[in-house]
Amino acid sequence: MPWMLLLIGLLCAPLHAATIPGMTTATTSTPSTAQTTEPNIEQKKAAYAALADVLENDDSRKELIDQLRKVATTPPQEPVPLITPPEVKEQKTVLENVTEISRYYGDELASRFAQLYRNITGSPHKSFNPQTFTHAATYFLLLAVLVFAFWLLVRTCVSPLYRKMGTWGRKKNRERSNWLQLPAMIIGAFIIDLLLLALTLFIGQLLSASLNAGNRTIAFQQSLFLNAFALIEFFKAILRLVFCPRIPELRPFRIADETARYWHLRLSALSSLIGYGLLVAVPIISNQVNVQFGALANVVIMLCITVWALYLIFHNKKTIQHNLTVLADHSLAFFSLFIRAFALIWHWLASAYFIVLFFFSLFDPGNSLKFMMGATVNSLAILSIAAFISGVLSRWLNKTITLSPQVQRNYPELQKRLNGWLSATLKTARFLVVCATIMLLLNAWGLFDVWQWLTYGAGEKTVDILIRIVLILFFSAVGWTLLASLIENRLASDIHGRPLPSARTRTLLTLFRNALAVVISTITVMIVLSEIGVNIAPLLAGAGALGLAISFGSQTLVKDIITGIFIQFENGMNTGDLVTIGPLTGTVERMSIRSVGVRQDTGAYHIIPWSSITTFANFVRGIGSVVANYDVDRHEDADKANQALKDAVAELMEKEDIRGLIIGEPSFAGLVGLSNTAFTLRVTFTTLPLKQWTVRFALDTMVKKHFDLADVRPPVQTYQVLPAPGSTPHTQPAASAGPQPPVEPTL
Repeated sequence: MPWMLLLIGLLCAPLHAATIPGMTTATTSTPSTAQTTEPNIEQKKAAYAALADVLENDDSRKELIDQLRKVATTPPQEPVPLITPPEVKEQKTVLENVTEISRYYGDELASRFAQLYRNITGSPHKSFNPQTFTHAATYFLLLAVLVFAFWLLVRTCVSPLYRKMGTWGRKKNRERSNWLQLPAMIIGAFIIDLLLLALTLFIGQLLSASLNAGNRTIAFQQSLFLNAFALIEFFKAILRLVFCPRIPELRPFRIADETARYWHLRLSALSSLIGYGLLVAVPIISNQVNVQFGALANVVIMLCITVWALYLIFHNKKTIQHNLTVLADHSLAFFSLFIRAFALIWHWLASAYFIVLFFFSLFDPGNSLKFMMGATVNSLAILSIAAFISGVLSRWLNKTITLSPQVQRNYPELQKRLNGWLSATLKTARFLVVCATIMLLLNAWGLFDVWQWLTYGAGEKTVDILIRIVLILFFSAVGWTLLASLIENRLASDIHGRPLPSARTRTLLTLFRNALAVVISTITVMIVLSEIGVNIAPLLAGAGALGLAISFGSQTLVKDIITGIFIQFENGMNTGDLVTIGPLTGTVERMSIRSVGVRQDTGAYHIIPWSSITTFANFVRGIGSVVANYDVDRHEDADKANQALKDAVAELMEKEDIRGLIIGEPSFAGLVGLSNTAFTLRVTFTTLPLKQWTVRFALDTMVKKHFDLADVRPPVQTYQVLPAPGSTPHTQPAASAGPQPPVEPTL
């Protein structure tokens, strides 16, 4: 390609011009024998256009960059690798890809129809020998009659056993002693059915060996029949497993007897027509009569089967939808969702199944039925196993773990937390079962290779990531459960009478548990995101920048948190304490990391941020104190008053309910104050926290009683009446002056 050579020349020209100062090369002393011709304008334009095309395409540009980097890193002693412009790959749009795929499959379908037409019209004729055909048909029919007779005989003999198994399983199911008996009997009956089929095939092989008369044609026809019999009866065994028309006790689903017989009869007839028609009749007609007749018989048989199947599907569409809806109403919530979804689209799936079978049988009569039957059996087996596993998981979801009373007392939230983890694990396992079922169904129909996907490429990586995520979540859950349980154990009392921790300890442990939950959750999320391929470096940088911005914008909040933490560590106040914060006095009801809630005796509730608290008083710190001062009239005898006070205190100390609130003995200070009208006596008590008011009220009652008995008077308030300004004291006004206004006294 000339434009590539020109492009290489343009790219390599600067390399020839570059020299290292102080160094000479051998090529400088030797004249060049050949001089490079200067490209003309057209060649330069073509090279530029080619370079633009290379740079425009992502793949070719990346390849060119890799080649340039390789040239740049090549040592001088090694030959410089040749730069070859990468081939420009045309990038197709989605519409072009869809068009190409549609054209490909359309051509394939047209070629198959053309081949079918050639088989019907252009196949070579084959001579038909009626005598040979009749002779082979006689032995064929004889073997078929004997095999069917033996099959019906053995099935009739084991019918009583089936009934006993069904009756016993239903009885155990009604008694609810164990729910596994009935499914075990159903599966056991199916296994017995398969064993009888294997026995019948063995007898059929023996009969075929003795009835083929050494004729290869007869042996071939009989082998066709035995293969078709095995395949069809195996499918009928599955139908009997589902519908079980003769023995309702072994029926796994709630289906009416009439409905079960209806569908069993028609599906059995349909499978017999498909199997014996495609696997027996068509090959015999093709070999014994004519290839064209065989191909035409194949088309006619499959057309009849398809039309009949579509009629059955749409004729019973509403009935089956109604039955599936009723089944969903009586099923678990998890299965109800899938059953309702299947009820909406079941007729389209069934129609697609028979239409695909129709086209497959037209193009490949020998292998299409085997593939479809194999895929169908695999699909039913996959669905059955998945339904069983999902049913077991759903039943386990309804069960809970019950710990011993002692463990529940020591770890109050452990049982709830374990049941929560178990429920989440079972739901996740059930979801994975659904995903695995979908993948296996696609693999059964040849639409997806599960084993290659799991072994190579994305599948192996996906499984590895899932295992890592499961392990991360498992260890995070275990760590959180252990740490939270230890904290809750410290917050609870035990059977040995260990008291509850203090309010300060409860607050600190609760805050630590919440902080621990946030830290573990954040770390777990970050690690999981890293495992699935998300670059968490921008997240961490963004979180740091966001935290810095929040810290500047919420300084008060940060101050509240820090102040609250230090107050908690210093055990300044706890829930239930009586405190005075500024002008407010009340009981602490709530303490968070940002504020404290105080309830006044009036009922008002105040929320006070920690940062606004400069000083506070706590009345519940060790002891309470009562300082009682009593004023007595100045003219009373001080000894008598002091003795009355001591008698009141002595009687108070004799009360058991009050004595238990007082620490130590009371202290009498005697006369501690003197005024013009009274003198003051003082007595002090040390009490339990918050009990000082109870002691003070009782003391006032006793003092009032003994002061009255001793006739100790309280101080009397005196007044002095002074004349009004300008009046003459101690003079009476003249009688002739008439009535005078009253004089206002002055205090």
